[in-house]
Amino acid sequence: MAKKRNIHSNVIVIGMGRFGSSLARELMATGHEVLGVDTDERIVQHMSQELTHTVKADTTDEATLKELGITEFDSAVVAIGADLEASILTTALLLQLGVPNVWAKANSQSHGLILEQLGCHHVIFPEYEMGKRVAHMVSGETLDYVPIDNDFVMVKAEVPQSFDGKNLADLKIRSTYGVTVVAVTKGDGNYEPAFPETVLNVGDQIVVAGQVEPLNEFCQLA
Repeated sequence: MAKKRNIHSNVIVIGMGRFGSSLARELMATGHEVLGVDTDERIVQHMSQELTHTVKADTTDEATLKELGITEFDSAVVAIGADLEASILTTALLLQLGVPNVWAKANSQSHGLILEQLGCHHVIFPEYEMGKRVAHMVSGETLDYVPIDNDFVMVKAEVPQSFDGKNLADLKIRSTYGVTVVAVTKGDGNYEPAFPETVLNVGDQIVVAGQVEPLNEFCQLA
């Protein structure tokens, strides 16, 4: 029998601004141990009751990172905000010291490009990605929009009027539209997997997965 993978890990989050603190709290809520680091003593003290450990430190200094025991962490997140130099130097040092999974927040495309050139394992664009997500919701096309990869997304949408009372087998959504309905909910938060015999009704909400273009076209259905 294959050994079950233990997903709980030790994570260091560097930069306790809005993004970093929110991410650190969510990691704690899902059972991970988190060390929060910031250069602002006030922020460090504020977060001390919420995280496993917090510390005031300058992570652009290699000796400081070694003192923090950086090689013992499974992952590191560089969530430094406006200080571009500190973000780049910290990321470079984490990679140099052999942290196995380095995630870094990029504030712009050029910042992201530099991080990628350094060899950062995961470069994230929180504002850009949230902007895309909210745009689809504001336009009324979807109730939620979650990018999975460059050309693959999942959306939550209302059941079109033309689908009312029909099951998925008869609708042939995958072969007709090139997307897949994966779950259905009455809007009460209780999701059920979608099967060929699942009947859709107006007022239901569906979770649909697919490539961006066909999914965008599907969301235009009324």
